Amino acid sequence: MACPHRPRWTGPWRPQTNGKAERFHRTLPDEWAHHRPCTSDAERQAAFPDWPDRYNYHRPRTGIDGHPPAGRVTNLSAQHT
Repeated sequence: MACPHRPRWTGPWRPQTNGKAERFHRTLPDEWAHHRPCTSDAERQAAFPDWPDRYNYHRPRTGIDGHPPAGRVTNLSAQHT
């Protein structure tokens, strides 16, 4: 069966229609790439594997009453064991 969801493309430089992705692209350098001084690109890349966990499971969001986004998802596999 074909997937009923198709990608919806937005125009370049249009944060009004792509706000969540634009905000993520702003957060990534602020909280990961340039959050602390690194002496090399390899050091910065080594710090990345821990960042998505913090971003999704521990970083509070004001738009959802200070909760991380993973707490709002109802179909995480760990909840269905």
